[in-house]
Amino acid sequence: MSVRVRFAPSPTGFLHVGGARTALFNWLFARHHGGRFILRIEDTDRKRLVPGALEDILDSLRWLGLLWDEGPEVGGPYGPYIQSQRLEIYREHAHRLVEQGHAYYCFCSEERLERLRREQEARKQPTGYDRFCRYNVSPEEAQRRAAAGEPYVIRLKVPLEGTTTFYDLVHGEISVQNRVQDDFVLLKSDGYPTYHLANVVDDHLMRITHVLRADEWIPSTPRHILLYRAFGWDPPQFAHLPIILSPTGKGKMSKRVLQEQGRWETAVFVRDFREEGYLPEALVNFLALTGWAYDDKTELFTLEELIEKFDISGINPKPAAFNYEKLEWMNGVYIRRLTPEALAERLLPYLEALGIRPDRETLGRAIPLIRERIRTLREGAEMLEFLWKEEVQPPLADLVPKGATPFEVRAWLAAAREALEALPTFTAEAVEGAMRGLAERLGVKTSTLFMAVRVAVTGRRVTPPLFESIALLGRERTLRRLEQALRRLEALAG
Repeated sequence: MSVRVRFAPSPTGFLHVGGARTALFNWLFARHHGGRFILRIEDTDRKRLVPGALEDILDSLRWLGLLWDEGPEVGGPYGPYIQSQRLEIYREHAHRLVEQGHAYYCFCSEERLERLRREQEARKQPTGYDRFCRYNVSPEEAQRRAAAGEPYVIRLKVPLEGTTTFYDLVHGEISVQNRVQDDFVLLKSDGYPTYHLANVVDDHLMRITHVLRADEWIPSTPRHILLYRAFGWDPPQFAHLPIILSPTGKGKMSKRVLQEQGRWETAVFVRDFREEGYLPEALVNFLALTGWAYDDKTELFTLEELIEKFDISGINPKPAAFNYEKLEWMNGVYIRRLTPEALAERLLPYLEALGIRPDRETLGRAIPLIRERIRTLREGAEMLEFLWKEEVQPPLADLVPKGATPFEVRAWLAAAREALEALPTFTAEAVEGAMRGLAERLGVKTSTLFMAVRVAVTGRRVTPPLFESIALLGRERTLRRLEQALRRLEALAG
C-alpha cells in the first residue's frame, strides 16, 4: 500500500510552529515516498474552538507551501475531512462496539465522577473510572435506560489483564500494562466523539499508513491500539515527534514561557513569523532541522533536497530547543539568495503595512543598499520607509548623540545643511566628500557627526549606508528634514 499520512490539527488556536513542524515532517515523508498528504480538521472539542483558527491553519500551511492532496477545500475519496461533519460515522462505530460487547453505556453523573476522583486522591490512589456501570448495569438495563432518554457516555471495555505493546519508529518498543488504564470514554453524552474514537476511526477509514504526531500522544497510543483491536483493524505505524522547547531548553515553546524566561522574542505561531518578515522557505528549512538531521554539517536545503533526504531515522527522540538566532541567520541567507526584483516584490506588503506605497524605481535603487544587511523583510521595510515618508520625527534622545548638547548638534546640522545645499552634484560620492570635510573643519568625530545627520534625515539610528541614503532621498527632502531637525533642536536648546 502506498504511503498515506495526515496532519490533523484542532482549530483551538493559530498554527504553532510545533504543529507546523509536524505538518512538514508528514508532508516530507509523503513526498519522499510518493504518497499522499491528507489534512483533517479535528474540531469535535466545541468549547475550545477559536474563531479564525481554521482559516489561519489553512493560510499558514499554504504560505509554507505544504499543500495537501486531500482535505478541506480540496476534497478527496474519504471525506468529509472535517470531523464535525462526520458525527454519524463515529456514533455508528461506537454503538457497533457496544453491540459486539467491546464497549458499554455508562450513566454515571458528573457529580459521582468528581466525588470518585476526590476519594481516590484522598487515598493517594491513581485517579480513573472505577467501572461501576460495567459491573453493575446489565446490557439489557443499559438498553432500557438509554431508550428512555437517560444521558450516557460509551466507554471501551479495556482488558483487565495483559499488556498493550506497540513499536514506535522514533522511540522503539513501548509497552503499557492494561490494568493501569481505565475504561475511557469513546462517545460523549452530547453525541460527540472523544479524540480517541474519532482519531482511530478516521485514520482507518482514510487508509492512513503512518501516524507522525507529537510525542505528547504516546500515553494515548496504547488506548488507540486497544481500539484497533476491538474493531478488528490493523493499526498504522506510529512515529511520535519530540516537542519543541523554548530557547533555554526549559519549558514548551509558548508565549507564556518566553515571557516568564524574560525573552524578547514573542513569535510562536506561523503567522507571527510571517508578520515579522521571515521567508516561508527559510522557516521550512529551519523547522526541518529542529529535531531532524541529515548529517552533522548540512544546514541549508532546498525543498527538493529535503524531500529527497528526509527519513524518519534522522529524527532525534530528544526535545529540540528553538533557536531564534539561527533562524534569523538562515532567513538572511535566503533573503540574499533572492534576485533584487524578487526581494522588492517580497518587501511590498511590509512597506504597505507601514502605510507606504513605494514607487518601483526608488525601491529598485534602494534594494542593493539593504540586501546584505537585513535579516527579515520587516526589518528591510522599516529601514527603507524614510524614503517615502513626508517627514520623520526621531526621538530627541536619538537626535542628540551621547556626550553632545542640543546647541552643538544644532550647529553641526546647520553646517551640514549648508554644505549639502552648496553641492554642485548630489551624488553619494559628493555627499560623502562634503560630510567628511565638514567633520574635519568642525573638529568632530565622523561617527558622531554622521549619526546626528543620519537620525535627522532618516529618523533612525540604523539605516542603509548614509551617503547613498541621502543621495537617494534627494537634495530637496534632505535639506527639508535637516531644517525640521534644526527647529526641534532650537526649541530644545531654548
